Amino acid sequence: MGLFDSTRLIGGATGAAAGGGDDLYLAPAFYFSVVFLRNLAGLDGDLREENSFTEVSGLAPEFELDSVREGGENRFTHQLPKTVKHPKLVLKRGVAGRNSALAQWCQETLEYGLVSGVRPMDLSVRLLDEKGEPLRAWDVINAYPVKWETEGFKSTKNEIAIEIIELSYNFSNRVA
Repeated sequence: MGLFDSTRLIGGATGAAAGGGDDLYLAPAFYFSVVFLRNLAGLDGDLREENSFTEVSGLAPEFELDSVREGGENRFTHQLPKTVKHPKLVLKRGVAGRNSALAQWCQETLEYGLVSGVRPMDLSVRLLDEKGEPLRAWDVINAYPVKWETEGFKSTKNEIAIEIIELSYNFSNRVA
């Protein structure tokens, strides 16, 4: 049984048996990529080559709501939408070396303060099929690092040291 054999369509049919198309394909969450859509000048490496992460989370837009009570109506409160808010995009990976363009971008943004200014980037989070082709994709617009953390070290664990990068962004679009 291969990695993708357990991925079935709704009702248990395979893609070919259901008439093709990827609309019913239940994509596995373990095969994804993060693609920076351009490079930033002044970095030693290329951000477009920084796409190996163990985990990505934070694609969850939601309405911020305003509670409004209606005079004389005590059974409920109206929940009126105000604006769409986006959580931070969280990227996890093994701690990178000094030549990592992503590490340089984080260091430039977070450790040097606002001296050099914040340089936002657009990126794409892609859920991939067994051939490495995008099944679903989300574009994340004007992202920049707001937190760069190294997970704690423990002498009783035999695990890879992980760094966590949190990006704030203006909005995301599901494009595929």
